[in-house]
Amino acid sequence: MARQLFGTDGIRGVANREITAELALAMGRAATLWVSPRSRNVRHPRVVIGRDGRRSGSMLEAALAAGVSSVGGEPVFLGIIPTPAVALMVELERADLGVVISASHNPYQDNGIKLFGPDQRKLSDEQEEEIEALLFGNIETLVDGDNVGWFSRRDDARALYAGEIVDRLSDVLDPNIKDLRILVDCANGAAWPAAGVAFQRAGISADYIGTAADGTNINRGCGSTDLVLLSNTVVNGGYDIGIAYDGDADRMVAVDEAGREVDGDRVMGLLALDLKARGALDGDQIVATTMSNLGLHRSLNAAGITVHTCGVGDRYVVAKMRETNSVLGGEQSGHVVYTGVQSTGDGIASSLLLLSAIARLGEPVSVAAQRIERLPQMLRNVAVQDKNALDTNTTIADAVAAVEAELGDGGRVVLRKSGTEPLVRVMVEAPTEEECDRHVSSLVQVVAAELRLVEHAATH
Repeated sequence: MARQLFGTDGIRGVANREITAELALAMGRAATLWVSPRSRNVRHPRVVIGRDGRRSGSMLEAALAAGVSSVGGEPVFLGIIPTPAVALMVELERADLGVVISASHNPYQDNGIKLFGPDQRKLSDEQEEEIEALLFGNIETLVDGDNVGWFSRRDDARALYAGEIVDRLSDVLDPNIKDLRILVDCANGAAWPAAGVAFQRAGISADYIGTAADGTNINRGCGSTDLVLLSNTVVNGGYDIGIAYDGDADRMVAVDEAGREVDGDRVMGLLALDLKARGALDGDQIVATTMSNLGLHRSLNAAGITVHTCGVGDRYVVAKMRETNSVLGGEQSGHVVYTGVQSTGDGIASSLLLLSAIARLGEPVSVAAQRIERLPQMLRNVAVQDKNALDTNTTIADAVAAVEAELGDGGRVVLRKSGTEPLVRVMVEAPTEEECDRHVSSLVQVVAAELRLVEHAATH
């Protein structure tokens, strides 16, 4: 049975229209019923719940917790906290399930629900299908009396998380970080104040922007998906590096001293080179997704590092890492997973790793970033009526094959369906920007004609 609600990274949509209190209530029940047979806490499964600062977050948090309690689970409120902190608190609290109420990098009107299992990992497609079956099954399982679950709260969860990741990275952190002038953009999201606490615990001095969350400004003109403010402030303030998180702080990208982006591919590449130099890159291998730039492959292969590939989504990265026994993996978007900390994307931990790698190199970030080649790449989103038809459309397949034949070994084409939106993503890498633009434009026309264009999103 195909999943109806879950996408690439949980459930996501417009709050109070698609992501309603009723859905959150039902999800709380279904997820608790799913985990109950696996529960370490037998009678009352413990479910830790974190959220970002969106206006709708507290409404959905209350509804979801009510659902958990109504079938005997114990909801534990963690408050506004990064997504990776929820995964870590599953471990530290010996909880049975972790729930994050967040729409990540989406605007504040959206919200979402994503789940971590008792192993601190995001659930597999099959596990999400099992939860959906329970949600749609109308199973009467409400409890009463002393079987009803009770609510509790961990007001110290942010501090616990920050202290734990710094402790786990204590052997990695380079003392020369103190010489860097660092600016951090918290996206008006869940990264603040957790990032500040972690940096302070690590003895790192930094300045911060994007810390004035008001429920409606998350990701707006700031954060990892809009680097203009960070870039300008870095240049005008004479900073050595800028760090940007997304709304729930599970991804991170950077800018160099000239305000130029250092994306997830270059972050991964620099971390891989740093780990290898320290003898800590087990198997001399990493995991990246199909969207990672061909230049990452070329640079790491030249350094004797194998790059395994998988589908888009950090849970697929984690699955491939387990399969290959890799300690490092991630996505171009900035999800980076390092098993020395935990088993999910963690923007704050990634930034500490990157800062240490830069400090050890002792060179400007702009120079360090050039160690990882980057081919010209263009990504364009096409909003269509039927994204699933991409899988069987032979006209689109033929058009892709023709572009790939022309590019040969000098580039590549990736077409994929968005896991959370009615979009087809068209990505081309080529030797020049002009070739990228020409091939992307031709493929977008074919996709739009074949899959019934709704609107055309801007080039990223």
